[in-house]
Amino acid sequence: MNMPHNAFKAALTAKHTQYGIWAGFTSGYAAEIVAGTGYDWMLIDGEHAPNSVPSVLNQLQAVAPYATAPVVRAVTGDANLIKQLLDVGAQTLMIPMVETAEQAQALVRAMRYPPHGIRGVGGGLTRATRWDGVANYLTTAHQELCLIVQVESRTGVENVEAIAAVEGVDAVFIGPADLSIGLGHAGNPGHPEVQARIQYAVNATLAAGKACGILAPNEEDARRYQGWGCQFIAVAIDISLLRQSAIATLARYREPAAVQAPSRTY
Repeated sequence: MNMPHNAFKAALTAKHTQYGIWAGFTSGYAAEIVAGTGYDWMLIDGEHAPNSVPSVLNQLQAVAPYATAPVVRAVTGDANLIKQLLDVGAQTLMIPMVETAEQAQALVRAMRYPPHGIRGVGGGLTRATRWDGVANYLTTAHQELCLIVQVESRTGVENVEAIAAVEGVDAVFIGPADLSIGLGHAGNPGHPEVQARIQYAVNATLAAGKACGILAPNEEDARRYQGWGCQFIAVAIDISLLRQSAIATLARYREPAAVQAPSRTY
């Protein structure tokens, strides 16, 4: 049996932009709906959505038949959690709040087997090896694994050149919301200082020969970041789409409160 191909990792070298969607419902059923809508990649969020390793596994299984590539975001860079996520079959991991090259190096080691890392061997217990069905998995797994580190703090941006230069880091993903609050501009990622820091991080990442991504549900932002060189952009969030659509649909039928006739019982 051949190693499952990581289409997302392969696409990072392409010139066209990869458009993604955040998947926050923690449900295989919802994830499958999202995977069938045509986005290039989807982010299964284990940081701010209430996912567990079993729920991530459920979603990976649900979206496996679809072309949309799953990216799994862990809640931390803990090596034991990374081991579990890789063992259940995640091939692309995003790790939040990476601030130093040393952190990035530790993440690379967590994703690789000895002598190049510290990942434990699960063998026939793991979905990643197709239960020992993939030949030479231990020596070739790294070829299809992809590590994305999130730079989303003042310190992270200050160290982004060194972070991006780490061998084994495949891409840097910028978090505008956390970066904006860390710079003292809570809720305002469009502030000139925040935008300048984002552009600096993008340029430094590209100069290191790595791909750069970002979350940008606002179209104007997404197109600006694309022009700066971001190669993978999350342009939608499934929970937000549901909420916005539900509100808009109801508004078409319900009269504004200001023009409703008062209720009388006399």
